[in-house]
Amino acid sequence: MNTDKSEMASAKSSLRRELLAARALLTKEDAVRAATVLAEAALHLPELADARTVAAYVSVGREPGTRALLEALRGRGVRVLLPVLLTDNDLDWAVYEGPEHLLPAGRGLLEPDGPPLGPAAVLDADTVLLPGLAVDGAGMRLGRGGGSYDRVLARLTAAGAHPSLVVLLYDDEVVARVPSEPHDHPVDAVVTPAGARRFVSSP
Repeated sequence: MNTDKSEMASAKSSLRRELLAARALLTKEDAVRAATVLAEAALHLPELADARTVAAYVSVGREPGTRALLEALRGRGVRVLLPVLLTDNDLDWAVYEGPEHLLPAGRGLLEPDGPPLGPAAVLDADTVLLPGLAVDGAGMRLGRGGGSYDRVLARLTAAGAHPSLVVLLYDDEVVARVPSEPHDHPVDAVVTPAGARRFVSSP
C-alpha cells in the first residue's frame, strides 16, 4: 500500500511540474485575455448564474484569472466568500468587498481584509470554485498538493453539504487522466476559455 501511495504521489508531482511549467510560459497578456473569456463563460454556467453565495479565490501569478469573475459576481449581488489561509493549512473565509479590500498574505496570496467567518462558513456556499491544475474526463481534479481544499471538501462531506464544485482551467489542462486517490472528489464542471463542460457524477 505504501508503494502504491508513493507511486501515486510521484505521478501527481510529475504532472504538477509539467502543468506549472506550461503556465510559466504564458505571457501576462495571454493570462489577461484568458481571464476575460473565462469570466464570461463562467457567468453563463447555471451553477454560478443561479448561486446566491459563492466560495471563490483570488488568482495569483499565471493561474486562470478569477478577478474579473469576482467583480462580476459581486456586481450581481452574489455573496462571495474568499479563503484566508490558517497556520495549519486549513481555510477560514471572509466576504469579498472589492479589490481595494484585498491584502497581501503568505505564499504570495491575496486575502480579504474583512472579519473572518470561520472555516464552516463554506457550508453556506451554493457553489465552490476550486483552484486546480488539471481535470480529467471523470471530473477528477489535480490540485497544487497543499491539502487545504481537501479539508474544505471533507468538511462539506461531513456536514452533508453538496454545493456545486467548479474548477477554472486553461484549455490544455483538461487531460486524459488525473491520478486520483479514494479521498479525491470529482468536480461538477470545468470552465476553460473554450467553454464549460459538465461531468456526470457516479451514483
